[in-house]
Amino acid sequence: MATMATDLTTTHLLCDGSRIKKQKLDDDHEVNNIHQKLKNLSDFKVDKILHNNTSRKTVCVQGSFKELDGPAIVLLEKTAFQEEHVTNESGLFSEKGVLAKTFDNDIYGNYDFFPAIELNSIKTTVIHPATEKHIEKYSRQNLYLIEETPDIYNKIVLPHITAEQFDVQWVFNILEHKAETDRIICEDTDPEIGFVLVPDLKWNGSVETLYLLALIKKRGIKSLRDLKQEHLPLLRNIKQKCTEAIKSKYGLDTTQLRIYLHYQPSFYHLHIHFTYLRHEAPGITTERAHLLANIISNIELLPDYYQKVTIPFVVRESDKLYEKLKDSATSQEN
Repeated sequence: MATMATDLTTTHLLCDGSRIKKQKLDDDHEVNNIHQKLKNLSDFKVDKILHNNTSRKTVCVQGSFKELDGPAIVLLEKTAFQEEHVTNESGLFSEKGVLAKTFDNDIYGNYDFFPAIELNSIKTTVIHPATEKHIEKYSRQNLYLIEETPDIYNKIVLPHITAEQFDVQWVFNILEHKAETDRIICEDTDPEIGFVLVPDLKWNGSVETLYLLALIKKRGIKSLRDLKQEHLPLLRNIKQKCTEAIKSKYGLDTTQLRIYLHYQPSFYHLHIHFTYLRHEAPGITTERAHLLANIISNIELLPDYYQKVTIPFVVRESDKLYEKLKDSATSQEN
């Protein structure tokens, strides 16, 4: 058994207002985790660009870190403006910023503007060591819409995700207070209907781009397909307490929030997304996002609704699941 690190005294609030202490981390985690010492990207060597999304202004790069084994992924995203920075007092409109003129014509002028460094951050996500699944996930490729019947789910999709799903140890680290404890916004510790509400990795901290995740305490519920009548108290509890916490902390009413689940999800431990309605967050398209209010209503109408319904979802061309689905369709045609 690994020895334990020095006790940490960080605490956070539960939904009932009480506090809970952060758990200790293994020494092995501290030593082997690149994020304990990463200060800049000078040791990152670029191998190739996996995806350059010009509409979302993100670029995903595969490479490696000097003297470290395994590939790495660096995701760079130009962040949205925060309204509190667009003021006379913020320094945006000051001599700290530099204008470089591109051209002018009559009353119109185009410029490249280089604001002060503290107002010009690039949100960065580093994954190391990255697996083949990570590389596939962040690579640009053809997409296909699959109409998943219950039979297809049980015979093809479920065996696949059971064998091939992403490691969710990072989720358990949050639930067990071994990581990100200082980022927890709200928590209900009930083992059946409890959850932890945390910022999504894609959120830059601005209310205008609010993006939170509720991770359920109960294990064994993988996705939308598993939800039944017995899970209604869990779903209602998450909706009520998370919206109350968001209202209290960020001033956003329930009617200003987009609350939904993804299908297929990016990882198979049930989680619910909370985003600001004005923010066009990734993954809110109709072929992937399912509103929590609709999910609750569907289960109220038919307790095993999600075990009977056909659910469309998008699959990537390089995904092994796509090959299995294509092979199955070919064998049926023959």
